[in-house]
Amino acid sequence: MIFNHKSVLLNETVDSLCVKPQGIYVDGTLGGGGHASEVAARLGDGGRLIGIDQDADAIAAASERLAPFGDKITVVRSNYERIAQVLDELEIPQVDGIYLDLGVSSFQLDTAERGFTYREDDAPLDMRMDEQTAKDIVNTYSEMELYRIIRDYGEDRFAKNIAKHIVQARQKKEIETTGELTEIIRASIPAKVRATGGHPA
Repeated sequence: MIFNHKSVLLNETVDSLCVKPQGIYVDGTLGGGGHASEVAARLGDGGRLIGIDQDADAIAAASERLAPFGDKITVVRSNYERIAQVLDELEIPQVDGIYLDLGVSSFQLDTAERGFTYREDDAPLDMRMDEQTAKDIVNTYSEMELYRIIRDYGEDRFAKNIAKHIVQARQKKEIETTGELTEIIRASIPAKVRATGGHPA
């Protein structure tokens, strides 16, 4: 599987770092290594780039792409929220720059079996970058926990109703695919809103 992803604002991001040849930089969302390869190309012999990502596919793709830069690159499977701990474990007391490219990548959305898209009805309800799947969450979290997640991260005004419909649906049958979840969400949103808004999922 090839990790194809066009880096957003590549030159603008890297130029704004003002990369020093001997500097140390952190790419907190390594992805396919697009930004990282551009930063690495500007580093001299003493420079270093720490690339962090929690997606195993991204780690594999970036490691291959960045291999020509040798020991200038250190790739770590983790979450950018743990940057401080990662640097501490690598015994790096300070860095010259940190950047993040937040959100899912086109690779994750376009790979149906990853379950990040509602375009494929029969895709497994996965959406994970670590061990826990979306299927685990929708089938085991309490209605209040689901409501909080949908409200806080999805910013959906119908979060309470969506959470209620998910809990009702899973009592009849485990929710297994993106298509099943999409239909539950669709049913929980008033018809008037569905007629004028975008895709409910």
